Amino acid sequence: MLPDRFTVAWLRATGNDAHVDAVLDRLAERRINVEADQLLDRDDDVIPVDDEPSLYRLAGLAYVEPEMREGLGEVEAAADDALPLLIQPADIRGVLHCHTHYSDGKQSVREMADAARARGWSYIGITDHSTAAAFAGGMRRDKVLAQHEEIDELNATYTDFRILKGIEADILADGALDPCDGTLDDFEFVVGSVHSRFAMDGATMTDRILTALSDPRLTILGHPTGRKLLARDPYAVDLAAVLERAAELGVSLELNSDPRRLDLDWRHLITARKLGLSIEIGPDAHSVPALDNVNVGVALARKAWLAAENVLNTRSADDILAFARRRRTAN
Repeated sequence: MLPDRFTVAWLRATGNDAHVDAVLDRLAERRINVEADQLLDRDDDVIPVDDEPSLYRLAGLAYVEPEMREGLGEVEAAADDALPLLIQPADIRGVLHCHTHYSDGKQSVREMADAARARGWSYIGITDHSTAAAFAGGMRRDKVLAQHEEIDELNATYTDFRILKGIEADILADGALDPCDGTLDDFEFVVGSVHSRFAMDGATMTDRILTALSDPRLTILGHPTGRKLLARDPYAVDLAAVLERAAELGVSLELNSDPRRLDLDWRHLITARKLGLSIEIGPDAHSVPALDNVNVGVALARKAWLAAENVLNTRSADDILAFARRRRTAN
């Protein structure tokens, strides 16, 4: 392809029909025509366009990032210079959904922590499974105590990094959080997730999750629709009601970045953002390489117009723990 045709061709390749048509309409309003993959002025002379920002400027628009080119109001926002500054991987300061060999993870706490630190993060949240998740080696009380002792010992060796004591607690059939053979109060934050009874009808599943949201110990609702791509459909749930209740109560919603889940879907993330919900981008890492799932999550967050301020784990470890404490004291 000739270099002077690439920019328009790239616009067509990266934007859906609604987005491309909207940009072309803006060009037409300025008496700029598109013929094949070239821009022509009113005298039919070719207008050279070296890059995408130049193309958008010719249309009177701010540059629209490729992830946003879905015909969902981004062209209008670009015309008003009202596009958000999208989150970037460098904005992530730590990750909060990670498993170790205390449940079904493949690595030790130290290995996961050192790998997170090597990625430039300042904290990692260890969230092994609670007792009810027997299929995943859910922890009983003795394991919890041993893990917390190990975390304390490791934290004493770090000066620029912190391991946070979390748990992925099963949301039981009645909406109660699995107490992990003891009390959830021993954990600094709690991810609550549905791992069973997926065939409930929508009303029952919705009540189950709303009940869990009402527990002030719940910090983050994990993989909120339970889907596994190409393997399991989302369970029946009134997601609008869940998002609204989470926003009312100040619960964070997870964007689970495991490529087999990608849950919440980016379309639902748009709704969550508009409601003011805080989104946690979690790798659901069961191994060191899976820590990099978070980069997939950042890409999806960008597609939903999320800025760094919309994402929980762009905050410091102290701010994360303050977020969890506010949940426990305000409800």
